[in-house]
Amino acid sequence: MEALQLLSSNKIFGGYQRVYAHESFELQCKMNFSLYLPPQAEGGDVKLPVVFFLSGLTCNEQNFITKSGFQRYAAEHGIIVVGPDTSPRGVKIPGDDESWDFGVGAGFYLDAAKEPWSKNYRMGSYVNKELYDLILQAFSNVVDPNRIGIMGHSMGGHGAFVSVLRNPGLYKSVSAFAPICNPTQCPWGEKAFTGYLGDDKSQWVEWDTTELVKKYDGPPITLLVDQGTDDKFYIEKQLLPENLVEACRSVGVPVILNLREEYDHSYYYIASYIGEHFDFHAKILKA
Repeated sequence: MEALQLLSSNKIFGGYQRVYAHESFELQCKMNFSLYLPPQAEGGDVKLPVVFFLSGLTCNEQNFITKSGFQRYAAEHGIIVVGPDTSPRGVKIPGDDESWDFGVGAGFYLDAAKEPWSKNYRMGSYVNKELYDLILQAFSNVVDPNRIGIMGHSMGGHGAFVSVLRNPGLYKSVSAFAPICNPTQCPWGEKAFTGYLGDDKSQWVEWDTTELVKKYDGPPITLLVDQGTDDKFYIEKQLLPENLVEACRSVGVPVILNLREEYDHSYYYIASYIGEHFDFHAKILKA
């Protein structure tokens, strides 16, 4: 197990919001992640559920923990919350910082197949194997390995859904704010998938929620999709939640789409409804 370095710890709502660093073998660089330990974790006498939160384009491990206000609800429900970064950092691949929607801060939670990205840009394996196992091992005294959920925002919503559909049974609950639901059919996805995966579109569909759900064959799972109607990326057809809903209904996978009138893509929107998402996860993980 990788050695953990505690970077910060702040008390909030009776628990502790912490940030750790570790050396990642999947990404071949040092990575930070956030960890919220609710007050119920004190003493290590009880095993608690865990929810991973995957952030969106340009974010790191700080955005969600400082802007969403989730700690109030995690403390109420007794849920541990883990927030990874969105890409490798400091690997200095040529062109990795030339645009905001590709490279640094834009790992798309996939395993790149195209050089030179394939060595470091392995966020799919990092989140669902390395970091997942690290949390279970390093915090085994408080983590219940049988009660783990995942949620995300935008690119991170794409990552949350893909993580569930590609790894049946790994997560018991999933939700997303303004997720990129059908990346093979939108400009963001086409740019990222061409860069990370190459021109073979048969590889693209393996990282597309709308395509993956059509062949999902795992434990029952309900997809919760939250979308603001004034989100410019929704209006510009970058997110395409209706495509996902149609695909889910065609194969009988339960899906909930909440359209939030006048809300946009920002953390003001996430903060307004994060409590409902924690209620959703808690109902499943604490059943």
